[in-house]
Amino acid sequence: MYNSNIPTAAELPTSAQLLKSTVIAIAAAAAILVAVVLPSEYGLDPTGAGRVLGLTEMGEIKSQLAEEAEADRLRETQATPQAPAPATDQESSIFQRIFAELVIGTASAQEMRTDELSVTLKPGEGVEVKLAMVKGARANYAWSANGAVVNFDAHGDGGGENISYKKGRGVGQDEGVLEAAFDGNHGWFWRNRTDADVVVTLKTNGAYADIKQMM
Repeated sequence: MYNSNIPTAAELPTSAQLLKSTVIAIAAAAAILVAVVLPSEYGLDPTGAGRVLGLTEMGEIKSQLAEEAEADRLRETQATPQAPAPATDQESSIFQRIFAELVIGTASAQEMRTDELSVTLKPGEGVEVKLAMVKGARANYAWSANGAVVNFDAHGDGGGENISYKKGRGVGQDEGVLEAAFDGNHGWFWRNRTDADVVVTLKTNGAYADIKQMM
């Protein structure tokens, strides 16, 4: 049987060589971030290389689409217009997003929160409640009609996509885990088909940015 020779101490890399390799790796990663990731994802081109390579235009388009999507979301929720954030805050937000996407991951970086909400439905009335979620995010939920029954449809929409997760008729309660199939709004529509008022109470806990009653 052949046994490989054990390297001598002289053949092993020194601490200085290992440190040098680590510094080179970090520098290469930083160069890729500045020259490729920033221009192509966020339209930021501090070195000018992104525009030469045609990456900056791609990033500017992505940023514009993201701004338009955010504007649509604000219109849906009828939020009060906010003053534009200072440039320093915008740049800080962009670098926070880069860190979240490269190191933590978009879904896991989304806020973990807990909410409870109750709505009263008159006979024949319906209501829709949605969670703003990114693809792959998960939220535990439990809702009840407080002793009555409702018809419900758990579904999602966003970015031109639609999905139905679960439906039911004459159901008094339900619970489980809602996992977003894509970026968008995911939640429930309830309708009261009884002849008396029904109070629906929803409890949620998980990774979502907002909970809102749709108009």
